[in-house]
Amino acid sequence: MSDADENDLFNIQISDSEDDKAEKKSKRTGQTEDDFQAVKNTYHAKVENGNIYQTLSLPLGPDANKQHVQEVIHAAEELYFFRRYQQVIDLVSKVLALEGDKGGLDEESRELLSMYQSRCRQKIKQSD
Repeated sequence: MSDADENDLFNIQISDSEDDKAEKKSKRTGQTEDDFQAVKNTYHAKVENGNIYQTLSLPLGPDANKQHVQEVIHAAEELYFFRRYQQVIDLVSKVLALEGDKGGLDEESRELLSMYQSRCRQKIKQSD
């Protein structure tokens, strides 16, 4: 080997793009430290001990955020888990009927709720 080949081994360039990623993340939050501390001081964890469906505020409006949609899905999942199949069917029917074309559910959530509804109908037919 020549000296030029050996020196190429030590001629490696190291990327410093990791610093850029951390910088982009901090800029993305858009929240100052004071704002964060204010939210942190007033935050309390939401504890669910069952019967999520009783706390739902329906109908979901067109301005429903992801948390509202997730509460509906979790309520259906909870009822399904406890084998309250008729209640799942009723809940999903109510949500989808109230939604119409202007509701806050996205297509994926609508399909998921419909899937739970059809599974519950199958479970009820099997038990008859």
